[in-house]
Amino acid sequence: MPPHLPSRLPARLPARPASPPRRARRLRRFLACAVTIGGVLLTTAGTGHADPYAAPGPVPTLAPSTLDARYAAERRSIELALETAHKVHDRDRAKALGAFLQPGRRFLSFDARGRGQAVEVVGDLTRARRVALLVPGADTTLSGFDFKAGRPWAAPGGGIRAVYDQARRSSPGTDPATDLAVVAWLGYASPKTFSSDVLTDERAQQGAAELRRFLVGVHGVNPGARFGLLCHSYGSVVCGRAALEGRGPDGAAWRAVTDIALFGSPGTTAVRASQLGRTARVWAGRGSGDWMEGVPHVRFLGLGLGADPVSGPFGARVFDAGTAGHSDYLAPGSTSLRNLTAIALGHSAEVSRH
Repeated sequence: MPPHLPSRLPARLPARPASPPRRARRLRRFLACAVTIGGVLLTTAGTGHADPYAAPGPVPTLAPSTLDARYAAERRSIELALETAHKVHDRDRAKALGAFLQPGRRFLSFDARGRGQAVEVVGDLTRARRVALLVPGADTTLSGFDFKAGRPWAAPGGGIRAVYDQARRSSPGTDPATDLAVVAWLGYASPKTFSSDVLTDERAQQGAAELRRFLVGVHGVNPGARFGLLCHSYGSVVCGRAALEGRGPDGAAWRAVTDIALFGSPGTTAVRASQLGRTARVWAGRGSGDWMEGVPHVRFLGLGLGADPVSGPFGARVFDAGTAGHSDYLAPGSTSLRNLTAIALGHSAEVSRH
């Protein structure tokens, strides 16, 4: 061997172990992909049993003069559903419906069939300058309307109270009833996380039609109010579809939407934020603890939900969501709650950007 060459090649140095943050990101991506694959492989077969809960009865059309009558009609529907829950020994549903009947709670819509739907209001719809709609994501049911995994802020009912309380704390000395009303809008059939439904926008399209219809009704109750949409997880797909299709006869109501916040979002089916926000500011946020980071952001032949809302090319205003996990964006004291409340109030200058 020539003298200028080593007698043998040096042994390959051992690879440096990945740093804990990198390992954590890889784990989140693995779990997210597992959820996605599980949605393809698992199906949700029906039980074959008839639904014991009655269909919703007639309610007054949304109008300032009919709000109290509508609240009363839906309360009666909840009472009847509670009676059924006791008869069929549906303990989880009975517990949830009993909480719905606590004094001061007001529901604009209620349907106990299947996994259930409900629309609750905190604040005064007729007087509020701003109306924020919280649109929840997958696995949202009547039984989990107030609590999810023991955390109230992770569920629609607890989430709207977290936003309302944060608004009151951030504006001390003011009457929140004249500034903000918050609506928990479970007005669609939320898909199960482990189902093929979360991989397409079919449920979202159905929900989008209902969301547009609801916005028209609330706009009629309070034409001077401006709206903010707080869209979590699969709920952001619902908001995305509604925004993409909201330029028809209900265009006046959609022109009143000034802000659309997408958080923990798998995508909206839109390619760019400008498709959603012709008259609204489009915000996006993802906490550093959210496993949604690893979800593939693709759309092909109707499968997948499209571009990542927090990516640069999408073009949304990316807000700081802190360390929030997927279900913790509205946790009291969090950076994400503070920013989402500022968005709900239309205080864009107070939103800290990422």
